[in-house]
Amino acid sequence: MRDVSPGRAGGLAATLTVPGRLDVELTAGPGDVVAVVGPNGAGKTTLVQALAGLQPAAGEQWLAGADLTGVPPQERHVGVVFQDQRLFPNLSALENVAFGPRARGVAAGASRAVARDWLDRLGVGGLAGRRPGELSGGQAQRVAIARALAADPALLLLDEPFTGLDVGVAAALRVELAGHLAGYRGVTVLVTHDAIDALTLATTVAVLDGGRLMQVGPPSEVAARPRTEHVARLVGLNVIRDGDRFRAFTPSAVAVSLHEPDGSARNRWSGTIRSAAPHGGAVRLQVHAGHDLIADVTPAATRELGLAPGRRVWLSVKETAITAY
Repeated sequence: MRDVSPGRAGGLAATLTVPGRLDVELTAGPGDVVAVVGPNGAGKTTLVQALAGLQPAAGEQWLAGADLTGVPPQERHVGVVFQDQRLFPNLSALENVAFGPRARGVAAGASRAVARDWLDRLGVGGLAGRRPGELSGGQAQRVAIARALAADPALLLLDEPFTGLDVGVAAALRVELAGHLAGYRGVTVLVTHDAIDALTLATTVAVLDGGRLMQVGPPSEVAARPRTEHVARLVGLNVIRDGDRFRAFTPSAVAVSLHEPDGSARNRWSGTIRSAAPHGGAVRLQVHAGHDLIADVTPAATRELGLAPGRRVWLSVKETAITAY
C-alpha cells in the first residue's frame, strides 16, 4: 500500500464507479457511522462489495492514509458483516473470530485470546466451542460481528446486520452494537432499511438511489428534510418534489374521504389504498395517488369508511400543514 498526503489520512475517501450500477463519492472521518439507505436495487450491496474489494470498481479509495487501488480484499484492513453471516462452517465460533487476527500475523494463542474477549463482549462467550450450524440466527450474527471487529479494522462494513432476526433479538443486538461503535475509532458503513438504525446508530445518513447519492447529512437533517420518497416514508413523512423545491407534511395532517373534498384544502389527490396497518393508536394507510403517500386515521374512521387495500379514496392537506424547502 502506498502512503498518502496528510490531508487524506485518517478516514475514508472513496470515488467508486461500477458501470450501470454505482457512481458515488463518499467521505467519512474516524469514528463516523455512515448509514446507507435506499430502495431495493439502489446499489447498497454493490457499494459494500466495492469498498471491501469484492466488486471491481473504477476510481479511488483511500482508507486511514492508505491507497487501496488494486489492493486485494484480504489486505484491505476491512471488516465485513453480511446479512447471511458467512461464517466458516467447519470452524468453531472461537476459531471463526480468531481468523482475522491470525490473518494479520498475530500468534495463535493471542488471536484466540482476542477472539474470546470479543465473544464475551457480545454475550456469546459460552458458545465459543460451537460451530455455526449449532447457533441461532442471533447468536451467529453476534459471532459474525465479533469476527469483523476482532481484526481491529480501519473500516467496518455492516450489510443489513439485523435482517431476518427476531424483533427482540434485533433490538438487543442494536443496543450492543451501538455501545461498541461509540468507542470504535475506525469508519463504519451501515447498510440498513430501518429508520431506527439510521436515526440512532449513525452520525451521517447517505441516501442511495439508482446507484447515486441523492442526499448526505446528519440524521436529524435528512429526517426533517428528506429528498427522496423512500426516505420520506422511512422516517414517516410525505414529501412531494416540485422542481427544485420539496413540500413535506406529516401523515396525521392528511384527511381521508371517499368523495372529492369541497373544502378549502388546495392540495388533494385521488388514489388507491395499498395497505392499512396499525401504527401506534392510529391506522396507517399507504395510498398510491400519483405519489406514494401515507395517512394516519383513527380505527373508528377506518371501520366507518371501509378503508382497506383496493379502496379508492381522496386525500387532502391544508396548505398551512405543509413545509416547503
